[in-house]
Amino acid sequence: MGNTKIDIELPWPPTVNTYWRKSPRGMFISKRGKEYAKEVFYICNKYRYSFTDNQRLSISILAFPPDKRKRDLDNIFKGLLDSLVKANVLSDDEQIDELHIKRMKAKKGVVLVQIRMFND
Repeated sequence: MGNTKIDIELPWPPTVNTYWRKSPRGMFISKRGKEYAKEVFYICNKYRYSFTDNQRLSISILAFPPDKRKRDLDNIFKGLLDSLVKANVLSDDEQIDELHIKRMKAKKGVVLVQIRMFND
């Protein structure tokens, strides 16, 4: 607890298009979304409770797509950020004051996430 910066390598997240599903009773998180959140939970074990709910945060993401297909980078935020909250790395994605993403060359389908305290 009390970290000012952490770096985490995570698997490529589901897009917003595959994260949510619709049913007659409303929207729900897809099976793929739940599996991703579970995977992030285990990877982030040592980062749990790194940031308290009153800390403002900056998040930078280096996105290494799994292949060379065209992708909208903004579609990966929802599953990724929600999973970090579920893993208790941050209390709420409302804490984020700055969010940056950069596409890198296709690698193996990972995202490198840096979370740090935001200084105005």
